[in-house]
Amino acid sequence: MGAIADAMTAYAQPLIDETDGSPEKMQMALTTAMACWNIGTLPEDERQAAIDSFADSLGLDESARRGLHDDVLVPMIRRYDEMFGQAFQSRGPRRSDWKSTLELGWDSNLEAKPPKDQAPKPGRYDPCPCNSGKKYKFCCERASRAR
Repeated sequence: MGAIADAMTAYAQPLIDETDGSPEKMQMALTTAMACWNIGTLPEDERQAAIDSFADSLGLDESARRGLHDDVLVPMIRRYDEMFGQAFQSRGPRRSDWKSTLELGWDSNLEAKPPKDQAPKPGRYDPCPCNSGKKYKFCCERASRAR
């Protein structure tokens, strides 16, 4: 597995350990872990609304909802913070920024990437930039791989 998959498995392990091993329970544990992971990536001030939205989607009564909040969601989000901290925090514009971004153009918080010194690398099937008349794949790319 990849690093993210390994991290997600380690993160979800407490919920997986609580299941009876049935596919339904495993699926619910993984779904809950993914929801907590996603909530963990949000800034602190947006987390409670996301927790409420997730709990609402399950259609639980108030006592079951409170138990889910206190016994599962909050500890898993705290576990996310302990395990990953800021590692997977989103750096793009928040949903609240989308409207102003669309109306006013790019948000001033977003920085344009500086131009690279080199021209972009051609695609494998593009004409070779050396003007040989061959496709890049069969000309300079082959030569660069042979080095």
